[in-house]
Amino acid sequence: PYTPETDNRALIGDLLENGVVIDAKPPEQQGLLMQIFISWFPMLLLIGVWIFFMRQMQGGGGGRGALSFGKSRARLLGEDQVSVTFSDVAGVEEAKEEVVEIVDFLKDPGKFQRLGGKIQKGVLLVGEPGTGKTLLAKAVAGEAKVPFFSLSGSDFVEMFVGVGAARVRDLFAQAQAHAPSIIFIDELDALGKARGVTPVMGGHDEREQTLNQLLAEMDGFDTQKGGILMAATNRPEILDPA
Repeated sequence: PYTPETDNRALIGDLLENGVVIDAKPPEQQGLLMQIFISWFPMLLLIGVWIFFMRQMQGGGGGRGALSFGKSRARLLGEDQVSVTFSDVAGVEEAKEEVVEIVDFLKDPGKFQRLGGKIQKGVLLVGEPGTGKTLLAKAVAGEAKVPFFSLSGSDFVEMFVGVGAARVRDLFAQAQAHAPSIIFIDELDALGKARGVTPVMGGHDEREQTLNQLLAEMDGFDTQKGGILMAATNRPEILDPA
């Protein structure tokens, strides 16, 4: 076969001398669209793989778009979905007495406001695993008949810096929209570890940014509308003092 990369003049001369008929055709050219596809295929493949992993990290998609990556993963229980009351919680009488005031506030925030009283923005439940911290928080919501947002501290932590902070903002925005309501964060130590103990790099940077956003949202949390943040942990000694 004829190859333009080599000098075939001698071969062509021999063929002509021996009466061989030469039929020359120009090489086939690929279409413009095919050339564009071949040149862009690796980039399109990388984009497709990136979108796939992003959707997997969001929990397999579930109808959620790429813009929902910073949405809160909190599970919302409506006021008619929380059936737990103080009668279902036993063995923590002192703790129940401490949170009765919160129930009264959530039932009628205006009564406290008329008297000039202010309710605390957050309540920390401390105890060993299985002692009923989550059950007590649900009982507060059940007694007050308010929506209950439940999630874990690890739900905020991601490998991408800024995602956890975006989820915190979205969580508090949802809570304000459903006020009066309760936000319950279980395993707070996954998010609220003391800052400055370990070098700030990589995942530590993301966790600290998320914690800073949580503190900022708590500072601006409008308790006058009836919003309470409750959290639980069994390792209070490692929490940030703030």
